[in-house]
Amino acid sequence: MSVSNFSCGVEVTLAVVGGKWKGLILWHLRLKTLRFAQLQRRLRSVTQKMLTQQLRELEADGLIHRKIYAEVPPRVEYSLTDEGRRILPILELMCQWGQDYLQKTEGIDLCCTEE
Repeated sequence: MSVSNFSCGVEVTLAVVGGKWKGLILWHLRLKTLRFAQLQRRLRSVTQKMLTQQLRELEADGLIHRKIYAEVPPRVEYSLTDEGRRILPILELMCQWGQDYLQKTEGIDLCCTEE
């Protein structure tokens, strides 16, 4: 990531965790380590290719850790790094804002804090 492309911290944050899947991946990893298939089940409409790409980008940016076990078949687990955990308060605020927004605009109560 070239820092010369950014003019404020919001741009950097959105470049690192923006898009449809990255925030959700981080959200699902907040409570426990998950395997690829577990993440894919939680993100129902994500393709395998997209999930792989997003996980690689989050790993490259230092937000998640990928652990490979030397087993047959190979087992791969994903977890948050310390840097990844630093974004959780922002995601929690986003969750609360989304819940409040849906309640206000649609009268829908949504709970996204449970696994």
